[in-house]
Amino acid sequence: MRIKQREQHVSLKTETYPSILNRIFSARGITDEEALDKRLTALISFAELKDIQKACERLARAIRHDETILVIGDFDADGATSTALAVSALKTLGAKQVHFLVPNRFEFGYGLTPAIVDVAKARKPHLIVTVDNGIASIEGVARANELGIDVVVTDHHLPGDISPEAYAIVNPNQHGCPFPSKSIAGVGVIFYVMLALRRHLVDTGWFDEANIEAPNMAQFLDLVALGTVADVVGLDKNNRILVSQGVARIQQGKTRPGILALIKVAGREVSRLRESDLGFSIAPRLNAAGRLDDMSLGITCLLSESFEIALNLAERLDELNQERRLIETEMKGQAMTVLNTLAEKVGSSHSLPIALCLTDESWHQGVIGILAGRLKERFHRPVIIFAAVGEGELKGSARSVNGVNIRDILADIDVSKPGLITKFGGHAMAAGLSIQADNFKTFREAFVNEVSKHLKPSDCEGVILSDGPLTKEELSMPVAKLIQQAGPWGQHFPEPVFDNTFEIIEQRLVGKNHLKLTLSFPDDPQFIDAIAFNVDTNIWPNHRAKHVHIAYKLDINVYQNREKLQLIVESLV
Repeated sequence: MRIKQREQHVSLKTETYPSILNRIFSARGITDEEALDKRLTALISFAELKDIQKACERLARAIRHDETILVIGDFDADGATSTALAVSALKTLGAKQVHFLVPNRFEFGYGLTPAIVDVAKARKPHLIVTVDNGIASIEGVARANELGIDVVVTDHHLPGDISPEAYAIVNPNQHGCPFPSKSIAGVGVIFYVMLALRRHLVDTGWFDEANIEAPNMAQFLDLVALGTVADVVGLDKNNRILVSQGVARIQQGKTRPGILALIKVAGREVSRLRESDLGFSIAPRLNAAGRLDDMSLGITCLLSESFEIALNLAERLDELNQERRLIETEMKGQAMTVLNTLAEKVGSSHSLPIALCLTDESWHQGVIGILAGRLKERFHRPVIIFAAVGEGELKGSARSVNGVNIRDILADIDVSKPGLITKFGGHAMAAGLSIQADNFKTFREAFVNEVSKHLKPSDCEGVILSDGPLTKEELSMPVAKLIQQAGPWGQHFPEPVFDNTFEIIEQRLVGKNHLKLTLSFPDDPQFIDAIAFNVDTNIWPNHRAKHVHIAYKLDINVYQNREKLQLIVESLV
């Protein structure tokens, strides 16, 4: 792994922030204080979303006439939070007949398919609202139209050449939509729709007529933060506001019982919760339902008004997550065996194909996305993992690297080799697709060929971008707290990484393969704690090494209510 210094852009012209933060913000392209405003008043207006008024008018009619509204979501954490937000917000706004349906991935696959519309028909909905899906559901929307069911699509995925004939489509990525935050998550889109619907209902006198109080929509920001972080969308200014405000509410205990229960089973402390906890501890437990069982379990947890009931559901989600980890470990071992064998044939892992495409009959389709992500991180190139789903079909999950839009790659293959991909969808960094099993080798060749047009072998070496070294004075608890407060950090707004050379005072393994280090600056008596997770135990501990060059993040370790500075090692040489 190579450490490379981040490029510095034009400096942030302000005396509001300390020099260390100015340096960090500048390296992320922030050149004015306005881009750092995390107040709700700085959010983009919902009025900039195409079709938002039309969607609100249809939703308001459904509420006023006591129509049955059916929310149809996706089976990941973004879909679960989107569904929970839509159901609870609509009820808070006065809707009485609101239900949800999430396709089981093993029976129906993704999105509003004709088959899931036929299942929905039994509930006699007047209106279907899709959340985190629908932009590619041409046939599903057509089927709903045949049955006389209106469809309002809310989604954030990239559209194809043809859009569904829905009553209204709210998606910032659809053609002709001026909404500037194109990286908003599905949960963010439905939150915006509910904001606009509240305003529409206020303006048309609904709350006075119904004798109910217009709700404070900030109560749904906990769900928005969780879904946004879980979907690993780019944290532009708008998304940073949504996540920051949502995390703050959770820290204050202003969150729903389901999220409190998930935090408890994850062993996290509510008041110290960070955005990274949502991504690495809370979201995986929620996702486990959709991967191995039925996401209705996760949505029911989020919708629960009783902490005791939510805790029982969260404990079941935790069990599913443990099962998912076991399956993932086995699948990763099998994949690494294949790739290590291939690396031996071609000389080294650096000579592997520019893109990886693997399948195995035994692999679990609910876990292929995680495996694709793990291999992408390990080999620094796009990865697609396929699982067999019966009747000669393979379903794939794709993960990409910066600079390669994986959805566009699939679209280009679809154009150059019509019929090779039976269906696909997604966004720049993640996508899903289906192919016939007999076409696997042909697809793999096309995939590698297409990626090679956008990526060079030298791009796959693996680089850690560093914000440079810290001085002895900067390597401190106050700076660590400044950095935490300056977040949220995430995709396209990465948490700061620094690099320094330290003297090794002590090194030992903790757990199975984690390296605990005690470090110091040369000729400095002050000791610094550091930990490197999942090290190669054939290399570390290395008691011949007296110095080490590490890339690291600043962390605050809390034990028995005592705070201590700790370095989280990203790379050590």
